[in-house]
Amino acid sequence: MRTMLRALTAAALVAAALLLPACRARITQATEVVATRVAALPASPADDAWTRTSEHVAKLILQDLVEPRLLTPSTGEVRVRALAAGGQVAFRLEWADDSQDDRPGPSRMVDACAVQIPRRFDTEPPAPQMGDAAKAVDVTYWRADWQATLDGRGDTIRDLHPNASIDHYPFKAQSLEEGSSAQREMEARYAPARALGNARSGPRKTPVEDLTATGPGTLTPAAVTGSDGKGVRGKSGWSVVITRRWPADVKDGERTTVAFAVWQGARQESGARKMRTGWIPLVAREGR
Repeated sequence: MRTMLRALTAAALVAAALLLPACRARITQATEVVATRVAALPASPADDAWTRTSEHVAKLILQDLVEPRLLTPSTGEVRVRALAAGGQVAFRLEWADDSQDDRPGPSRMVDACAVQIPRRFDTEPPAPQMGDAAKAVDVTYWRADWQATLDGRGDTIRDLHPNASIDHYPFKAQSLEEGSSAQREMEARYAPARALGNARSGPRKTPVEDLTATGPGTLTPAAVTGSDGKGVRGKSGWSVVITRRWPADVKDGERTTVAFAVWQGARQESGARKMRTGWIPLVAREGR
């Protein structure tokens, strides 16, 4: 009997020792996104400044509420850290993705991610699925193809399709003086998106864009822009920094909410077809 009791006691101690790290992990796991105050925001996802704040592991769910729905799970989670400085907040999003999809084209989707924050502070946040008519949301959206062009890859047909053969561009005719109004007019005629002021066409200065929405299907360019970002491809996935304005009416210690979305190009995810989170508490605090 004593031998049996000693064996049971030893087994219990071993089990407790094995469970202790897991318990500690649960205790230290951030249940909200904490934007730690720093002197300056890092631009790179590899900056040591990200070790000064806690990590929130956000579980992703299907966007299966509105068409076109995503009905097959892909990305399981996104790991989020946040820092705040000078009226801005930077989020670092990291997720696993076994393929790099950063070349646009017919039937080709690209990897992407987004941060969503309510336009105004309210004790009752908007609907997490792109807000609602009474409560708008602001979205900052990053794309891998935009990042690739800023990192040095060209954005012409020859850059994207090296084996393509191009006989002639009318706006490159020798009869047109380089830089003349006639050449610019001809160039616009053969680039209709740019001619109409489509912000997504032509060279980009940043890999992100600012958008706003008041419900599914209402996404439009934001009146206030200025966000920035940087994405880096690693061995197992993406690390992306998105820097945008901190909500003006949310003070230190007050909680607002934030939501995230991830698209995997290899899974044909685009637009509403995405993995997403619900609202997650977001608070800015001084560093310890």
